[in-house]
Amino acid sequence: MTDALKRLSEEGVAIWLDDLSRKRITSGNLAELIDQQHVVGVTTNPSIFQKAISQGDGYDQQLSDLAARRVTVEEAIRMITTADVRDAADILRPVFDATQGQDGRVSIEVDPRLAHNTKSTVAEAKQLAWLVDRPNTLIKIPATMAGLPAITETIARGISVNVTLIFSLERYRLVMDAYVAGLEKAKAAGLDLSKIHSVASFFVSRVDAEIDKRLDALGTEEAKAARGKAGLANARLAYQAYEEVFSSDRWAALDKAQANKQRPLWASTGVKDPAYKDTLYVEDLVAPNTVNTMPEATLFAAEDHGNITGDTVTGTYEQARAELDAVEKLGISYDEVVQLLEDEGVEKFEGAWNDLLKSTEAELQRLAPSEG
Repeated sequence: MTDALKRLSEEGVAIWLDDLSRKRITSGNLAELIDQQHVVGVTTNPSIFQKAISQGDGYDQQLSDLAARRVTVEEAIRMITTADVRDAADILRPVFDATQGQDGRVSIEVDPRLAHNTKSTVAEAKQLAWLVDRPNTLIKIPATMAGLPAITETIARGISVNVTLIFSLERYRLVMDAYVAGLEKAKAAGLDLSKIHSVASFFVSRVDAEIDKRLDALGTEEAKAARGKAGLANARLAYQAYEEVFSSDRWAALDKAQANKQRPLWASTGVKDPAYKDTLYVEDLVAPNTVNTMPEATLFAAEDHGNITGDTVTGTYEQARAELDAVEKLGISYDEVVQLLEDEGVEKFEGAWNDLLKSTEAELQRLAPSEG
């Protein structure tokens, strides 16, 4: 059997797992995925933690201790989530050391309710970096307009960042600009740029899901022919933008100071439409110096029947632009779609965070010691 995941890694794609739970850590499963499936990083988000904590009894002991201390629900969530991230970071530490800090990374997200507040996001990023206290952590900051200056300020302080919820090409360029500006400030402050890393999480399948829904409503032959192409086209044009920014004169000065390029990370790579191949967003987004963060099902699908044929991004830009233009010509507004997806993305994470607050509060009350 060909080792598709090994081939993917050799093409310059870092394989990260889009999931984390205490059971995955304590059972040895995460260590096994690193050893057997070439996994070199982990991403989390409020939805993933909400699911992990609400299922099973893996958190009961810690929740019981937190209930005995009568901590607030917010503090309890931070103690639980940072404990998982710290343990996962320790398991991934050998990868971090072997790749000079590029991989072996674990991401943890700022409170999504702060997505439109720059100052609070920076404060939360600093607090999370301090709480986890591992060099191989990435703090996830959403790419909202308020998030952009927060990215700059966080990077300027030497804290590595995973920028999340990027849907549009215009916003992606602003994200790269925010990262570069942060590095320039860090350099001026005398920080070691070689220690600062970042990825930019560009979402893929959600773009297809929203545009396909609109194409289906049109129902024409042209609309049917355009299905399932926009997500890949959007991501491929993002890679073109990445190549431009990180070969610019502005970047050259930072490159001399040992700065690291902000890698594009393909997020939302689980296929949502069963009509599409379940490895679509893996096979068709192979490019050097990228990250693909996969749900477990996608990871195993790629291992089982992924067909990795080399770089499938470089040189596709003209075709990708034509595919996005075709959607616009059918009356579907790209700008409207990407703004809707960003708004929905923030709302979904806020909703998951609120659910997490509710379920954790219920658990703390259930486990609280009786008075006396």
